[in-house]
Amino acid sequence: MSLSIRNQLPGTVTSVTPGEVMATVKVRLDAGQEITAAVTLEAVQELGLTSGSTVRALIKSTEVSLATGRVTGLSIRNQLPGTVTDVASGGAMARVKVQVEGGELTSAITKDAVSELGLSAGSEVVALIKSTEVSLSNA
Repeated sequence: MSLSIRNQLPGTVTSVTPGEVMATVKVRLDAGQEITAAVTLEAVQELGLTSGSTVRALIKSTEVSLATGRVTGLSIRNQLPGTVTDVASGGAMARVKVQVEGGELTSAITKDAVSELGLSAGSEVVALIKSTEVSLSNA
């Protein structure tokens, strides 16, 4: 199946913590970073997610925020450091490609944000992704 979601990172489930309706699923990406996804219990059951399951973490480019350094005092669980490899700007929006360990992320942010953060190829950034914006699929 082809998807329009640009960010598809392979990994392995390390833990599933169920709640009443939702669960947090920790995934060790193939490159070693850990990310957290918050998904429904129904999705956990339908996908058969357990520790050791191979998955693909899916993140829409519009859900990848960028910072120029690590951020503390923030509820966002997923912070992946990387280097900007390309910036393409349009009238209002920009597409920023970020090389992270083991792969590449695409972020869709405003052109103003690119300018204010001074982003260009070679800029060091941290990709910020809320756990509720990480979807999982079977690998």
